[in-house]
Amino acid sequence: MKKFLAIALAAVMAVGMTACGGASSSSAAASTPASTASSTAAAKGSVYYYNFKPEQADQWVALGEEYTKETGVPVTVVTAASGTYESTLKSEMAKTDAPTLFQVNGPVGLASWKDYCYDLSASDVYGQLKSDDFALKDGDKTLGIAYVIETYGIIYNKTLLEKAGYTAADITSFDTLKKVADDIQARKDELGVQGAFASAGMDSSSDWRFKTHLANLPIYYEYQADGIGDTDAIKGTYLDNYKAIWDLYTTDSTCEPTLLSSKTGDDALSEFVLGEAVFYQNGTWAYADIAKDGSLTDDEIGMLPIYIGAKGEENQGLCTGSENYWCVNKNASAEDIQATLDFMNWCVTSDAGKKALCTDMGFVCPFEGFTGEYLPSNPLIAAADQYIADGKTSVAWCFTTMPSEDWKNSVGAALLEYAQGTGDWDAVKTAFVDGWAAEKSAAK
Repeated sequence: MKKFLAIALAAVMAVGMTACGGASSSSAAASTPASTASSTAAAKGSVYYYNFKPEQADQWVALGEEYTKETGVPVTVVTAASGTYESTLKSEMAKTDAPTLFQVNGPVGLASWKDYCYDLSASDVYGQLKSDDFALKDGDKTLGIAYVIETYGIIYNKTLLEKAGYTAADITSFDTLKKVADDIQARKDELGVQGAFASAGMDSSSDWRFKTHLANLPIYYEYQADGIGDTDAIKGTYLDNYKAIWDLYTTDSTCEPTLLSSKTGDDALSEFVLGEAVFYQNGTWAYADIAKDGSLTDDEIGMLPIYIGAKGEENQGLCTGSENYWCVNKNASAEDIQATLDFMNWCVTSDAGKKALCTDMGFVCPFEGFTGEYLPSNPLIAAADQYIADGKTSVAWCFTTMPSEDWKNSVGAALLEYAQGTGDWDAVKTAFVDGWAAEKSAAK
């Protein structure tokens, strides 16, 4: 995992955070004929991309239109609503005109979909990967390719934090995070905020931040303690720590816990951007929305690790990894498969594709051509780099080993019931531990 993280962010660390644009990548495109989508098969085929990331829905549509304009190959992009990807992908794949390009979130997702996945081992886009650490393998076959490396943590407003008398240097553990958050909550009227943390909404547009991303922390520390990378029987060693950070999010908040069921991702974003909250759990992908219309400038935002009170967490960095792996539908026609492979390669080798991925979408991509001018200007990515430069250990994305979407939903429902006072923490433990074992067993 250390190797994975080092490769993922090495280019960013080496050249700094320079903006995208500038030099053309025409030489790279010329060296990979498939990127021109000029093959006979591709000329007869088309691309249907079922996109996982709603944050970049419009950008993917625009990029598809650019590709069609350049090559004549039709590209259709459909984006699933937040939190519905797995269920809607099943219905899409059952259609006659099924997606030719789709996504899985890691090994568990691949296990569900590997029978649909085309072997990418001989593809041009696979040849562009910086390392096999970014490929999903099944024996000798390459069935998935990560196209973006992302980071998440607790985004904070530097101006408001300093107004309260603190800086990021004051927060190096759960105890110090709680001390600062409690103080801000107690002085919220004086500071002109509604709460320390933006609302921990459990609407489907927001609950993934807690039933998946926050739940990653207790899983990560259990895996670290046991020296494993997956398990059929999670023990829940760090669930009391999970409870502590969830309690902090829901008590030192902009809203009462009884309102969480209706609070959305947009609500939390708005609260943070408008200066109503100091802290906001999210990731590098949220930068474009946070900085939109100049609401918050780059020097006003940073990102802290999510501390849960685990031993040694003072050496912890941010959570870095990927749950975005491209897969090609092997049941599509030969022409559509070739057209899809050509489109993927064009996205990561052409000047237009690379600029769209790094500038418009703000991605750090694990492909050879993404250096220098093809790195996003994003202070949240800079924060991740700084933690690595300071010798902190990035937290792996262990949530890709979560057994199923049903497991996440059960944990999320129990979290909400507990926060609202209509359920107890034992129900969260049951959903987490017993639910994990049941779902893992059912998947065999």
